[in-house]
Amino acid sequence: MKPTILPETPLPSTARDELWSSDAIARMLQALDVPWVALVPGASFRGLHDSLVNHIGNQHPQMLLCLHEENAVAMAHGYAKASGRMMGAILHSNVGLLHATMAIFNAWCDRVPMLILGATGPWDAAKRRPWIDWIHTASDQGALVRGYTKWDNQPGSVPAAYDALLRAAQMATTAPCGPTYVNLDAALQESKLGDLPPLPDPSRFRAPEPPRPAPELVARAAALLSGAAAPVILIGRGHRTTESWRARVALAEKLGARVITDLKVGASFPTGHPLHIGPPGTFLSEGATRAAREADVILALDWVDLAGTLKQVYADRPITAKIISASCDVHLHRGFSMDYFGLPPVDVHLLVEPDVAVPLLLEACRARGQAPAPRGASEPGRGAGDVLSLRTVAAALNDATDGVDVCLTGLPLGWPGECRHFSHPLDYLGGNGGGGVGAGPGITVGAALALKGSGRVPIGLVGDGDYLMGVTALWTATHYRIPCLLVVCNNRSFYNDEAHQERVARMRGRPVENKWIGQRINEPDIDLAMLAVAQGAKGIGPVTAPEQLRSAIAQGVRAVMDGEVCVIDARVRPGYDAEISGERAARPEPVGRT
Repeated sequence: MKPTILPETPLPSTARDELWSSDAIARMLQALDVPWVALVPGASFRGLHDSLVNHIGNQHPQMLLCLHEENAVAMAHGYAKASGRMMGAILHSNVGLLHATMAIFNAWCDRVPMLILGATGPWDAAKRRPWIDWIHTASDQGALVRGYTKWDNQPGSVPAAYDALLRAAQMATTAPCGPTYVNLDAALQESKLGDLPPLPDPSRFRAPEPPRPAPELVARAAALLSGAAAPVILIGRGHRTTESWRARVALAEKLGARVITDLKVGASFPTGHPLHIGPPGTFLSEGATRAAREADVILALDWVDLAGTLKQVYADRPITAKIISASCDVHLHRGFSMDYFGLPPVDVHLLVEPDVAVPLLLEACRARGQAPAPRGASEPGRGAGDVLSLRTVAAALNDATDGVDVCLTGLPLGWPGECRHFSHPLDYLGGNGGGGVGAGPGITVGAALALKGSGRVPIGLVGDGDYLMGVTALWTATHYRIPCLLVVCNNRSFYNDEAHQERVARMRGRPVENKWIGQRINEPDIDLAMLAVAQGAKGIGPVTAPEQLRSAIAQGVRAVMDGEVCVIDARVRPGYDAEISGERAARPEPVGRT
């Protein structure tokens, strides 16, 4: 697939006789079919930068200039979430890599493919410029991200760079997917070549075909599911294709199994389906918890934190259900981060991707004679209150996008999952993986890049803290004409931490009235819409009333359809929607910053 945006077209180069090592690396990126590389410029990769511009003409890959390294990686993250394809990011030396580490961790936890290129000052100390090359050279730069990348390497020659790029691309796109890091010595990039070493054929180094589980394991899992009285399917990570979507639906219908999804991953099953038990959220709803507790067989399809979910369901009681797990995530578990979660009990391990296991189970399972009576699918809420809560934001979004194909690139904490149904795998892309604040704008722009020309309107609903940390991603979107809409659910606070401080104050018998100190984002108030306008985007707001918000979102959607970038500052009331509506959410603890 060729880039769909107009490149920054360089003037033709007349220097055709001499070749440099970075020219060969640029050619290898072309051969690997890397469509874009997001970057913040840096002298450590000035050789590669020149080759991308003057040797291959800024074409496939095309450079996407960013204003912060976290945004560069977040864009590659969002692109992979929406397309399933790998793009690249280039980070300047140790300092650029340090800037990007949070975004790399998000991509790692979200299991998305990504090729990250780094660079270092000359490894040969005799070639380092005074001062700057010394502070920008690290003895083991890959160690900064080794705990949350699949592989890293620092090649010492052009043939070694070919091998490193081929291996990095192969590993990044082999499930479970993740970012890989290749660090390029500045002196290597700037060394002259006599001839271009022959490029390997990338088709011979593709990611392997996914393995299939042993037939006897499929048969054992199918027997348990076919004989279950009350089976439940927990659907987690999966491919974002209509084929995979339909296979999951067919399996659930054949078994009459209740289905549970959550908001940590993207849309994976129609939430309006009678077998879906919801609403989806960060944690299980009361109805989903009850259904899982009543289940005698649970099929977990790469469910994020299976052990933690079973603990929520059973508390201290014995886990009575038979557990079938279809996941190969164990292949990625490392010692640095605890993103492997607790160790769940599993009776049948299908050590494969869920999208490999589901068609096999669909074929092997027999239709159950007596399925549980399906519940009626609820309609998303469309009512509005007199204040902007997340529930009224959802109602305004539903009204303003009626009949429009939308891709929600993210949702804020506390989102009322029952207020919007998902009926297509691109309806919702999931969370940011690692819970790192600041990812939302970059992920939205990257997803919008992947969706450009698809007819879908990318909309990111982000918190004000998330927006403020990643706001400069908007400049990249406007500069390269990548239309998207951000709705900032602006409560003028890191409110989830207010909830944490209130909990601590109550535990210690101290005044809860002080919970806001060190949390509120006001005095002075920040004009979020003008921050967008300053970068060439359309800014709307502040919006304070439901009717006003419906009109603003409709206006924003029209702007995106006309090729613009738009931001709406929606002044929501601090608090979870469940608190505002008088309901109790089945939520253990506040979870992070928003």
